[in-house]
Amino acid sequence: KPWIETSYHGVIIENMDTVMLDPPLVALDKDAPVPYAGEICAFKIHGLEAPFEAEVLNRTSGEGVLRARGPIDCEQQKEYTFIIQAYDCGASPSGANWKKSHKAVVHIQVDDVNEFSPVFREPLYRATVTEGKIYDSILQVEAWDQDCSPQYSQICNYEIVTQDTPFAIDRNGNIRNTERLSYDKQQNYKIMVTAYDCGQKRATESVSVHIDIKPVCKPGWQGWNKRVDYEPGTGSKQLFSKMHLETCDGPLSSVRAMVELQTSHIGKGCDRETYSEKSLQKLCGAASGSTDLLPAPSASTNWTASLLTDNGRDSDLIFRFDGRQAANIPEWVVPQNLTDQFTIATWMKHGPSPGLRAEKETLLCNSDKTEMNRHHYSLYVHNCRLVFLLRRDFIQLDSFRPAEFHWRLEQVRSIFCTVYFVARGEVTTPRFTQYFRGSLSGLTIRPGKIATQKVISCLQACKEGLDISSLESLGKGIKFHFNPAQSVLVMEADDLESINTAMTKVSYINSRQFPTPGLRKLHITTTVQCFGEDTCISIPDIRAMVMVLPPSEPRITIAGVERLVWPAAQLRAPVGVALFKDIHIISTVTKTDATLSIARRPGVLELMHNLDYCDVLVIGEELDPERESLEIHHSSLLGKHLDATNSTSGISIYGVDSMAHYEQAIRQVRYRNWKPGGLSERRFRLSCSELNGRYTSNEFNFEIGIVHSSEAVEHVNHMAVQSQFMRPVHHPLVVHTVNSDHISGTPPAATVVIVMCIATLVVIVVLGIYRIHTTHQDGSKEDEEGRKDPEMDWDDSNLNITVNPMEEVREEEPEEEEDEDEEEDELAGELSSAEYEDSDEEEEASIQKGRVKGKLEWDPSTLPY
Repeated sequence: KPWIETSYHGVIIENMDTVMLDPPLVALDKDAPVPYAGEICAFKIHGLEAPFEAEVLNRTSGEGVLRARGPIDCEQQKEYTFIIQAYDCGASPSGANWKKSHKAVVHIQVDDVNEFSPVFREPLYRATVTEGKIYDSILQVEAWDQDCSPQYSQICNYEIVTQDTPFAIDRNGNIRNTERLSYDKQQNYKIMVTAYDCGQKRATESVSVHIDIKPVCKPGWQGWNKRVDYEPGTGSKQLFSKMHLETCDGPLSSVRAMVELQTSHIGKGCDRETYSEKSLQKLCGAASGSTDLLPAPSASTNWTASLLTDNGRDSDLIFRFDGRQAANIPEWVVPQNLTDQFTIATWMKHGPSPGLRAEKETLLCNSDKTEMNRHHYSLYVHNCRLVFLLRRDFIQLDSFRPAEFHWRLEQVRSIFCTVYFVARGEVTTPRFTQYFRGSLSGLTIRPGKIATQKVISCLQACKEGLDISSLESLGKGIKFHFNPAQSVLVMEADDLESINTAMTKVSYINSRQFPTPGLRKLHITTTVQCFGEDTCISIPDIRAMVMVLPPSEPRITIAGVERLVWPAAQLRAPVGVALFKDIHIISTVTKTDATLSIARRPGVLELMHNLDYCDVLVIGEELDPERESLEIHHSSLLGKHLDATNSTSGISIYGVDSMAHYEQAIRQVRYRNWKPGGLSERRFRLSCSELNGRYTSNEFNFEIGIVHSSEAVEHVNHMAVQSQFMRPVHHPLVVHTVNSDHISGTPPAATVVIVMCIATLVVIVVLGIYRIHTTHQDGSKEDEEGRKDPEMDWDDSNLNITVNPMEEVREEEPEEEEDEDEEEDELAGELSSAEYEDSDEEEEASIQKGRVKGKLEWDPSTLPY
């Protein structure tokens, strides 16, 4: 039998076919050199699917070789073990009687080739670190290699590819920071990392590592903006929509947050209405009869002219006192007897007092006219107290009447509050002491009446405040309450989720249509309690602000007829004449947002808002009470929040009310002159205001032309021409026309001549009749005019005569009308084209009531003379 070794060890490099055996594959046979019997013909492998085969290289020497039948992949199988035997050639060429050797074990090891690159196990690595700390390991990256051998499958090195980063990495993939990181300097880092196997083969793709830096956990509110912009007219706006409280995982049992809207720097302590004190009192239903002791300086109220005013308060009339000013109010202004019930009201902001010991600071004082300086009543501030002194005469000897009333008010220290103020009595040379330091506004005194709490609340009401949107979404885990002014909101909850939800619902609202622009400060204080402890976590206060943006300023426009002509007899009538019969007041704003608009025009929006006063002033000499007056009947103000005062300078209508109500009232202003004499005209000026002069209208000038009978003829042509200052108003003509078919043969030029001649004749006849009529029946004329419609206007812009000179008048075709107009320009150049404009339908209606009966019908409402 052939002989081989009992075992073989071989090595094959993957992807190769030749196996290197130790010892070499050789078979020996003792029958050698006998042919066939001493020769080796084959090597056979026994094993399950062994991918190898053996080949005889030399039959005589018995050498053989072991080869792989196909590519060997180390990653699939690293080792192979199988059995091999050698066979001789037998006894003859046919191979009969062959013999085989014993079985030998072959063990083959596959040598690896570094064919794969390292690959990271994750496509992206993230980590979060806290600023200010040095970490031994922030995170570990890991790569692997598909090669089968330890030499090529193991990762021997990692490297950070990104340059100039404060990080390092070791051979195990651990990343650490090399310096303390700062959240303020950089909040996150992005670095690239690669890997090498032990064969120094580099990863094909580097991996991205994101490291976020978070600040040192400091308990407090996060996710809030320092400034929130508020656009007027947008209603309620959330202040902290993304705000949440960070407690650094501290165990808590309750949270209490207080949000305070600080508006003491705005006007009267918050955004209140800036109407005049009289208008506000009427709007709030206060009793009439109050006396304004600090009015705006004027010719009749000059005692406030020397006082300092604060011009930065959005139309609020606020007087500032620096310890050197005082007002000497005339005796006829100040009520001397306050009676048993009275109300003294003012806005006061107390300034700092100089010196260590506070002195008395008198707000108001009514004293003797003599040098005795005995006080009848006074109001002053002393040591954070508000003191009112009231000295009354004794009626019964046993009765005791308090002389001083003290109130200890925290508001007296520095902030705005409502208190009560007057002036010292007149002396030959007033001398003042105990000066007040601070600001005062809206000082009124009302004897005989105590203001109700409802009126006081209305006068004090703030138009801005805090709000909670969507109350139903708060849930039962939150408690909250507002102060009466809604400037302070307190919320309490037992868990973070509830308080966070509640804070996102806190809103700011300003209900004024034209709020005061500027900053409103917000202050949030928070208290966190832990189980068994009073306070365990300190939450820093938050100071933010609401920026109220400037509202779109309205443009108030007054429009109407600017000149009317009246006969003197009408001015003498008991009802006089209406000055502003067709007046219109509109307000517009150039704005694309139509939240407040009621009508849209090209480029402008028309707004509806209130007015607080309108003044009708006399231009030129003041009214002479002996012969003329401006009047408005009290019934014209009924059902409105309006009142009126008049003087020789004009009429002032005041009160917070709609533009429509102001229009109705102004149309009832009438002028009378029972002794016109040689007066030929009177001029007036109308202007209106909103928010105490913050927004004012244009100055609308109106002129009355007074026609006396002796001047009628010589002024006809002049007065018939439409005034260049009057805006033409087109209405239907008051000329009667009939079917034009009956006069279709009349040439257009002839028609014009006929009509113009007849019209001129009628004018002369009518004026003559009127002159005789007014000369002989002046008294009866006044009675007749008094019975006429008091709203009838005399307008010098049109001369419309209703006449029927012929049975039928042809209605011209459009082409003939154009020719007729050209003929009229040539034949009647001195007559204004306004004669052919449409007349006012209202005037036509009033004419039908008072038309003079006779052969000729004429229209006195548009006849100038």
